[in-house]
Amino acid sequence: MNIELQKPVVGFSCGDLNGIGIELIIKSLADQRILEICTPIVFASNKSINFYRKSLPEINFTYNSTKDFTKLSLKQVNVFNCWEEEVAIAPGSLNEIGGKYALSSLQQAVSALKENKIQALVTAPIHKKNIQSDTFKHSGHTPYLQEQFNAADVVMLMVADNMRVGLVTEHLPLQEVAKNISKEKIISKLNIINETLQKDFGITKPRIAVLALNPHAGDEGLIGEEEINIIKPAIKEAKQNMLAFGPYSADAFFARNQHEKFDAVLAMYHDQGLIPFKSLAIGEGVNYTAGLNVIRTSPDHGTAFDIAGKGSADHTSFLAAIYEAVDIYRRRNGFEEDRKNPLKKLSAKLLANAVDERVEQNEN
Repeated sequence: MNIELQKPVVGFSCGDLNGIGIELIIKSLADQRILEICTPIVFASNKSINFYRKSLPEINFTYNSTKDFTKLSLKQVNVFNCWEEEVAIAPGSLNEIGGKYALSSLQQAVSALKENKIQALVTAPIHKKNIQSDTFKHSGHTPYLQEQFNAADVVMLMVADNMRVGLVTEHLPLQEVAKNISKEKIISKLNIINETLQKDFGITKPRIAVLALNPHAGDEGLIGEEEINIIKPAIKEAKQNMLAFGPYSADAFFARNQHEKFDAVLAMYHDQGLIPFKSLAIGEGVNYTAGLNVIRTSPDHGTAFDIAGKGSADHTSFLAAIYEAVDIYRRRNGFEEDRKNPLKKLSAKLLANAVDERVEQNEN
């Protein structure tokens, strides 16, 4: 299969130094076939990479060390040295060092994204508490990136092969959820999801389901009035510009596999959307920040301190995040052309399969 691909430069923030982030990066990028679809650049330091590389002796991971974006290697993984000093890495520990250098990596990666030195960013997991500082007062990557790129609004969109789930509210205590739901916010999230499904996922007429907030969708006001006063009016207004449906009672919606009838689902709060997503998603889940003018993906899990440094972290979700970032880059750059000729659409996963086929043919 002859496939030509304009390779994006994909940046990787290393996440919490004491978590599984660097291990995931090494395992994902050790396969040289990744270089067929992108040019990777890891924002960390040689010393931190080497620390975790020693715990993975079975993996042959080589890289080009640089501090100059004009000297990137197209034939190797690149490590952009964000710091030179010795750092006391302690896998599995929740401490200030892990957060400090996670932030340094993220800041320099975001700066490169702003300057178009990289075309997409894949973020390794951070710990939301120890990364807090005078320059990071956010509940996670999503609001930080919203601020950095001056986006009016964004959506935390969980993506898998068989479902996509977005959130109205993200990392909030449950007692704060209801007061942070409004008609305007729901409409804003729906507009973002509708646009990203078209532009970033190539779906011409997306169908979006909206979940209720209360059990049984409020039972006509008996168990809450948010559906009557907020959610239904929001859906009604959104229908003027898109195919939006609901509100659906969350338990019955997922129990009856209704998510399979829609291109995306908008949940009211974190666990309402992520519990069914992580339970029912086919393939590895990816966290995508919809609504930005740049591309950012991440795996759908956290720092996993309990297995950090043991070499046992599963990198399949991280690998899926890389594929998704490349896919979205290609769809965005060929959006108008793809609308005219859908046969020209190309998936990074398809390319990876093609690379596998070429390798097998060469071996035979």
